[in-house]
Amino acid sequence: MAGTAKDGLVARGDSLMQEGRFEEALALFEEALKLDGGDPDLWNRAGVALRSLGRYTESVEYFERSLRLDPRDRDSS
Repeated sequence: MAGTAKDGLVARGDSLMQEGRFEEALALFEEALKLDGGDPDLWNRAGVALRSLGRYTESVEYFERSLRLDPRDRDSS
């Protein structure tokens, strides 16, 4: 059930990102992270939202967290 709730939050967050509604998308990604803080792609999505908001220091922290969880993609974001 948590996976379904997380997936819904991520899908809505992705749509909001496409619309340029970064603050709202970030809120959904943060909510999804409460359900699954071990998802590196989710940390990356939140990092992209933060970067889009000009919150660069925070975005770097999120990207680093994503890479710690899954270092396979060192060129991400």
